[in-house]
Amino acid sequence: MARRAGKRHWAIPLWQALLVGFAALLGAGLAKSAGAGGTAEGLVAALVSSVTALLFLGPAYRRGLAARRLQLIAETGAGAEMAFSPEGRLLWVSPAIASLSGYSADECVAAPDLINLLVDELDRGYAREQCARAMAGETGQSEMRLRHRHGGTVWVTCFWRPVRDDAARLQMIRMSIVSDQARKATELQLLETVAALRRAQGLSEHYLSRNRDERQRLQALLDVIELGILFVDADRRVRYANPALLRIWGFGGTGENMLGVRDARLLAEAMAQIEAAEAYRVHVDAVQKQRGRSEPFELRLLNGRRVQEVSAMVTAEGSTRSLGRLWVFEDVTEQRRASEDLVRLAERDPLTNLYNRRRFHDALESSLAGAQRGQTQIGLMMFDLDGFKPINDELGHQTGDEVLVAVAVSIRRVVRRNEQLFRVGGDEFAILIAEANELALQELAQRVVTEVGGIKVAGASISASVGYACYPEDASSVDALVAAADSAMYRAKSAGKNCWQTCAARGRHRS
Repeated sequence: MARRAGKRHWAIPLWQALLVGFAALLGAGLAKSAGAGGTAEGLVAALVSSVTALLFLGPAYRRGLAARRLQLIAETGAGAEMAFSPEGRLLWVSPAIASLSGYSADECVAAPDLINLLVDELDRGYAREQCARAMAGETGQSEMRLRHRHGGTVWVTCFWRPVRDDAARLQMIRMSIVSDQARKATELQLLETVAALRRAQGLSEHYLSRNRDERQRLQALLDVIELGILFVDADRRVRYANPALLRIWGFGGTGENMLGVRDARLLAEAMAQIEAAEAYRVHVDAVQKQRGRSEPFELRLLNGRRVQEVSAMVTAEGSTRSLGRLWVFEDVTEQRRASEDLVRLAERDPLTNLYNRRRFHDALESSLAGAQRGQTQIGLMMFDLDGFKPINDELGHQTGDEVLVAVAVSIRRVVRRNEQLFRVGGDEFAILIAEANELALQELAQRVVTEVGGIKVAGASISASVGYACYPEDASSVDALVAAADSAMYRAKSAGKNCWQTCAARGRHRS
């Protein structure tokens, strides 16, 4: 994140340090050697990364339920989770805040000024500016230093997003805090290298020519870093490309083979590998007109990889004359996969791989809100397994798990595209049906009864008691709809099991 003027030089983000170093070398070397056919001798770069995995909350008007879901996720996460009122008052913070700051969750909630308690003195003004943005309803992220209770500072990245109700009123602000200490240590090491290179720019050309070892070490650094670096001069011709760039884009040959190639040719080759290629072309055209740095832009390649790109114009030393543009590319595929895996683990039942209770409530709230806006009907079907407890007790939990997996596999085969299947706990399952009608619900209920009744595991047979209810006919809220479907399921059990029932006794069918 870019820091304001007046901050210490070591707080300059890595990409700026890379561009300054590269500009200095080009201003002192490339500009002088361009007329003689010379090439740039050095560049330096470092990692540009962004992990953003944000879990999404249900409608914000259910602040209490959202906070409880946030707490469940936060208890298994590596970072700290926070929830603030629209006025900026801390409502809740996960216990992980203690590992980042040394202060307990209770101490944080009780603090009269959380920023004074947690944030390093140098970053407090900046932190208050970001808080104002969050309370204004913006989504964003920022880097800052926390002051540890027992001394020292901890670099963190804060991600925040507003939680709104259906009327778009701000109900709560959610914030995730992740430690950035390891990355900052690496960044500071590279900044020291950049500082050394900038000090060297005042040396004469004669001195530089006698220090080929230094240039070779710099070249070695550029050869092994994972960031792809491309420099295109003011005539739109390639002047430098490192090995990582060739690997990321699958370009053949070496960086030397690319010297002098028009950037239009590289763009054409890249476009053939990108999803939504036209959108990237528009982005590149807009970036070429900018004098400053571009905003990070993430690409999806056809081979499944994800690449993040950022670029900036490079100017000659002491001048506004453009020497060209530096492009930095980072393969963020693994970071994105890790983020998606965290979301999947938070929303999936590990045994059956069905959506879990947390996702069930989110989906039900969202579907009900959509049905209310569109004045459509939705159905909720609940069922559990008759005779499951004796199987668990007599044949063991492993056999019980096999039964649950078999049920999940069987019911997946009979649900349709507008129907979502969930395991909401134990041997209890739910199906959410969008734009439901009575006939479709009856047919689905019968399919569930039939499918479950045909399952045999280790010689044991089971059956299902199924009940369903509809919005708006049977209930007008999430809790009422769940209660109505649950009541219908227990009516099916009372009616002899292995059958289905409606909420208001509109019908029943035994298998």
